[in-house]
Amino acid sequence: MVSKIFFWGGFGIAVRLWQLGIEMRPILAKQGLWAYPVFAGVGGSFGYWLQGVEGRQLKILAQRREAILDKRRRRDDREGLSNIEKEGTVAATP
Repeated sequence: MVSKIFFWGGFGIAVRLWQLGIEMRPILAKQGLWAYPVFAGVGGSFGYWLQGVEGRQLKILAQRREAILDKRRRRDDREGLSNIEKEGTVAATP
């Protein structure tokens, strides 16, 4: 989790450097140093938010995977097939 926050914080600083490069302004001017923590903070907060999104998506995917596997188990039980019978049938068909 910390790696994503650090990455996006660094990306925010890189955006600030790029912005100053486009404007052809000095990178370490004393009156503009306050902006670096702001850009890093915005980038880091985006990384924190993105980590939460990823966690929620992984949880939803795990739930859906379990539901699909449960549905397949119920279907196999209803049809009376076991894994061994299915593999043998598939292997025996030309």
